[in-house]
Amino acid sequence: MTRNPNSKLKRIFLSPPHTSGQELEFVQEAFQSNYIAPLGPMVDAFEQEFAEKVGISHALALSSGTAAMHLYLF
Repeated sequence: MTRNPNSKLKRIFLSPPHTSGQELEFVQEAFQSNYIAPLGPMVDAFEQEFAEKVGISHALALSSGTAAMHLYLF
């Protein structure tokens, strides 16, 4: 199937980016702390804040939805 380059098809993005303007600051902080992957204080803080936000005692951050499904099925 070929598309007409003149068509006005509206694209539907599955995960459009949302930036707040602080991303560069956070990336620089991660590099400066030498915690790039896989864990560190930023991940710990994210897990704690997420758990508090949704009202549970613990949360676990994973690298992907696939990793989450594997953990769930284990």
